[in-house]
Amino acid sequence: MPPKRASSSKRKAISDSEDEDHTADASLTKTSSSKKKAKVSPSTSENVVSSSGQPTNKVLPVHISFPERHTGTLRLAAFNVCGLAASQKKGFSLYVAAEDPDILVLTETKVNNEPVDLALKNRFPHCYWSIAAKKGYSGTAILSKHQPLSVDYTLPGHPDASSVKGRIITLEFENHYVIGTYVPNAGTELKNLNDKNEWNLHFTKYIRDLDKVKPVIWTGDLNVAPTEIDLCNAKRNWNKTPGYTEAETTAYRNILNPPESEADVPKFIDVWRKLHPEDKHFTYFSYRFNCRQKGIGWRLDMFVLSERLVDRVKMCEIRSEIYGASDHCPLTMEIEGPL
Repeated sequence: MPPKRASSSKRKAISDSEDEDHTADASLTKTSSSKKKAKVSPSTSENVVSSSGQPTNKVLPVHISFPERHTGTLRLAAFNVCGLAASQKKGFSLYVAAEDPDILVLTETKVNNEPVDLALKNRFPHCYWSIAAKKGYSGTAILSKHQPLSVDYTLPGHPDASSVKGRIITLEFENHYVIGTYVPNAGTELKNLNDKNEWNLHFTKYIRDLDKVKPVIWTGDLNVAPTEIDLCNAKRNWNKTPGYTEAETTAYRNILNPPESEADVPKFIDVWRKLHPEDKHFTYFSYRFNCRQKGIGWRLDMFVLSERLVDRVKMCEIRSEIYGASDHCPLTMEIEGPL
């Protein structure tokens, strides 16, 4: 969730959330309409879409249903909830019940203690919470119907363990690793870009090392808009706005496609982009300035997979209608085979 260029204390494309602000422009973008949309109540969403083809509802639909999952697949979902307590008051549970994923990755939970939520616990017997040292800040969780072999809350090699708290969880299963991250923001006027670069350096090594052992599924709020079609007004934001700088986009690109000098290094795939190569759809819309209604957003939430897993993916969609419980939309993916 990148910030704006002014000296605001908040985050995102002119947002009300925790880390900094993104820049929001008033112009709209045109793109094709998304596929496989959730069925929503006409009285709540009116099925209105912006020029980008995404819905413009600002309140979470009351009635939600999704297409049935593909036979033999696992469903994973990632959702930046912009504060779990606030999201729960705005219909978060309605989305979870409709999606019913096998694994749910939550970011920006802002919890200070592990929540006591019997409904979540009954649905997901295995819950793991990474809570930031600073109260009401960041926070990552992975809720799973499947018990992992191991759980890790660290980023190996990173010199500041306290800055990592609340931002990463890795679950090891028999056949895969699942990494959930709430990647740090580069900050207003890029004041924290060096810290972001430090994170990217160690995370790149970490995900490559894991891939040598078994394939990796990486998801969450990655806090980068990889290319110009992943945000509005790319030219205006380039190297000025957190999440869309040369350092950040290069670090992300080098995970997907390592430089030629690193020929033996594994490749990773941004699954939603692979399946939607031309779509200019977003996962984050600021609460301010009617960004949702104007279609002004950023694509910050991703599923990134080891290249050898991609042929097993049967679906990856931005749940575009699911807006209102957060300033982000969830992202979901179905993949064949056991964890």
